[in-house]
Amino acid sequence: MPSSLSGLKISALLAICQVIDQALNLESALNGVLKILSEKLSMQRATVTLHDAGSGHLSITSSYGLTVEEKQRGVYRLDEGVTGRIFRTGEPFYVPDISKEPLFLDKTGSRKLQRATTSFIGVPIILHGDPIGVLNVDRLFEDDIEFEEDIDFLKIVATLIGQFISLNEKILKREEVLKRENTSLRYQVSKKSKGLYIVGQSSAMTEVQRKIEKVSPTKATVMLLGESGVGKTLIARIIHELSERNGHPFIKVNCASIPENLLESELFGYEKGAFTGATGTRQGRFEEADGGTIFLDEIGEFPMNLQAKLLRVLQEKELERLGSNRTRTIDVRILAATNRDIKELVERNEFRLDLYYRLNIFPILVPPLRDRKEDITKLLNHFLQKMSEDYGRKMFFSPPALDALISYDWPGNVREMQNLIERLVIMSESEMISLDFLESYVNLDSSAELVEAAQLERPKPEATPPVKAPKNKSLKEVEREELVSALERNGWIQYKAAEDLGLTARQMGYRVRKYKLESMIAEGRADLRR
Repeated sequence: MPSSLSGLKISALLAICQVIDQALNLESALNGVLKILSEKLSMQRATVTLHDAGSGHLSITSSYGLTVEEKQRGVYRLDEGVTGRIFRTGEPFYVPDISKEPLFLDKTGSRKLQRATTSFIGVPIILHGDPIGVLNVDRLFEDDIEFEEDIDFLKIVATLIGQFISLNEKILKREEVLKRENTSLRYQVSKKSKGLYIVGQSSAMTEVQRKIEKVSPTKATVMLLGESGVGKTLIARIIHELSERNGHPFIKVNCASIPENLLESELFGYEKGAFTGATGTRQGRFEEADGGTIFLDEIGEFPMNLQAKLLRVLQEKELERLGSNRTRTIDVRILAATNRDIKELVERNEFRLDLYYRLNIFPILVPPLRDRKEDITKLLNHFLQKMSEDYGRKMFFSPPALDALISYDWPGNVREMQNLIERLVIMSESEMISLDFLESYVNLDSSAELVEAAQLERPKPEATPPVKAPKNKSLKEVEREELVSALERNGWIQYKAAEDLGLTARQMGYRVRKYKLESMIAEGRADLRR
């Protein structure tokens, strides 16, 4: 650099070096640098334009002397204008008179009212040998100052800016690593202290746990996919507890259980007089979750006419209560879950494509139990221990009973298992749960292996002989009656009855065949048509 570097520029460099302590806040640091250029050296309308890998464009990141609107207009293609040329070539560019330079576009519109002749200097911001952006200033010095001297000075400033950016990126990456490590440690602590955790060591569930630990510290919207009963609600709670929002509300909303005409007021709230019966003002569930997490279960059932409002909450973090035109801003992380194929719903025009994309930022597929048989024994022991503690009884499965449960397909997944174990603990009069007793409460496959296992089973001499549940009081009758009642309530429509009972369509079909209800359903529908 020429020896004519002025005292003012040395003073400016010293001031810029002191800005390094603001590197954690990159925008603040860059604004500080540009302010020094303007106030100490009269370099007006200084801007830092950085390359956005996502859009592929150059955008003004920081500026001094531009309005918010002018800054927002500063977006360039890589082949566009002076800024694009500096970025592509990696070389400085000097414009003696911007009014006579066809490459100078003035996209910000900040110089339209300017009458005096203005020169312009831009230099590339280089990091690791590659351009990452451009530093531009308007040159308003006296004629006796050579522009080469200003270019050399600005190249030093651009180098410092590049180091600020590099330092900021390293700090942010280190923070992300620390967050992930902290999340993993918190999960392990929760597991050891019998807090929220997932039971299972299969490769499929290990991958689910890895994704949970990765996404929990972020702000990303998560879509939990999987059959009913696989544990999506538990996973949503774990994500919330491992996030920075864990001290704030976790609000669960089952979109299928709330009637469509009430769902809007339930989610978004309402003002007094908004509808008949609205005698007061009420916050919606989104407002209740402000600062925390809202879990929208059964999102596949979300009504089409409300999906635009949900999309607005996702995109803008804004909503209006029913009966109000006041816009309210909320800070809510959204987790969603469904056992339906959302892509199929989109194809049938039952779900908005743009909403699907916003919800599906980070999908986690939770596999059914039949696809992770190696987890079944651990889960059975987990629930048996939990129920034994709750009911003060120490229970265990006989080997044939355990083998039968491992072979079982578990159409209701983990929820079915938990409910079954609780029934068995309540009803069994023996510490040992035998295969014979088990078959009174679950429809096991009658394979040759199970038949052989039943024949080989012998009660231990010291054990109390297993007591069969009385056939006339079997829970099968109770289950059948519940199925028939749900079908009657829902006009003999199977999928609606399934939703009423919290079952999938597959599970409902299985039970209809199990209890031979096909003819009853046909007769019920025929009666309704008469």
